[in-house]
Amino acid sequence: MEKNTPLTEALFYILLSVRKPNHGYGIIQEVESLTGGRVMLGPGTLYGAIQTMTAKGWIEIYSQETASRKKKEYIITDLGRAVFAQERRRLEELLGNAGLMEGADGQVCTVLRQG
Repeated sequence: MEKNTPLTEALFYILLSVRKPNHGYGIIQEVESLTGGRVMLGPGTLYGAIQTMTAKGWIEIYSQETASRKKKEYIITDLGRAVFAQERRRLEELLGNAGLMEGADGQVCTVLRQG
């Protein structure tokens, strides 16, 4: 697998939001809910990311409503799951290494340089 990490925060949350079939507006709502409103995807960001991830084979169209607006639902692929897992491992390593810097009182230690 090519080097696909680090993922942007938007890509990470979009992949998380399509672990079950979801449409664009549903993805926007889920990301906003998961992040407590901190991340709010605009339509341009969302659909640009969807186009990129579809081209890379990370997500695919699950179903498409053929009525007026042609609402599409997307779902993560096996490759997308592998990319997500790779990013999750990377983030867990970062957090684990950050934990090494914590002192007994929970505060981040600083290293003093002598010179």
